[in-house]
Amino acid sequence: MLLEALLIALWAGIAGVDLFNGLTHIHRPLVTGLVVGLILGDLQTGLIAGATLEMVWMGMVPLAGAQPPNVVIGGVIGVAFAILTQQDPNISVGIAVPFAVAVQGAITLLFTVFSPLMHKADVFAENADVKGIERINYMGMTFLFFFYAIIAFLPIYFGADSAKTIVESLPEWVIGGLSVAGGMMPAIGFAMLLKIMLKKEYIAFFLIGFVLVIYLKLPILAVAILGAAIAMYDFYMQKDKGTGNGGGNSRVEEEFADGI
Repeated sequence: MLLEALLIALWAGIAGVDLFNGLTHIHRPLVTGLVVGLILGDLQTGLIAGATLEMVWMGMVPLAGAQPPNVVIGGVIGVAFAILTQQDPNISVGIAVPFAVAVQGAITLLFTVFSPLMHKADVFAENADVKGIERINYMGMTFLFFFYAIIAFLPIYFGADSAKTIVESLPEWVIGGLSVAGGMMPAIGFAMLLKIMLKKEYIAFFLIGFVLVIYLKLPILAVAILGAAIAMYDFYMQKDKGTGNGGGNSRVEEEFADGI
């Protein structure tokens, strides 16, 4: 288990750096589920648990001091828990969120402690000291790497067998409650995303998608392709309008006002 825990810790460190510095989105639970599943030898459960957690974190984006429950630790712990304890992925969500919330607080504290370094970077910038700015950035990334690696390593290496024993000893109603809570979290994630993005002009498309999935039983992939086709049509229609007359500026102002 030591090798697996070290590999997962290595991945958590890389994903933690990517969350704030790389921004390649390899830190998302969908990718984490794939990687952790490969490390632990259960790719199918890793992908299912990762996809479930992705729906929870889909609308949660860290912005400056506003930090949502940490997507990296939540993804790593949630997927690893689902595989090691052989439980339903919905239960893993209920376990992942408390870890993610705890790390959220720790990250906010770290940002507060390291905030004086921003003033140091300003001094380096005024003096055109590029090397000094690079040192600060690399130091921050190195610290984040080891922070995430240690946080991921400890519960997986020392707590995997204990967690499995505890879960197996829990009453059925507790397991059922965790499963229900975990099943609700993706809906909450989508609700947060819709609160940011949904506009009255798009409600009709939301209702059409609901009918296609619930009543016509179309698979998600088919609905996604239809949605992409509608989005492409709308994009090129608006682009033509913007280049054909003066209506382009009002569109830009409207999108900017919505903050999207």
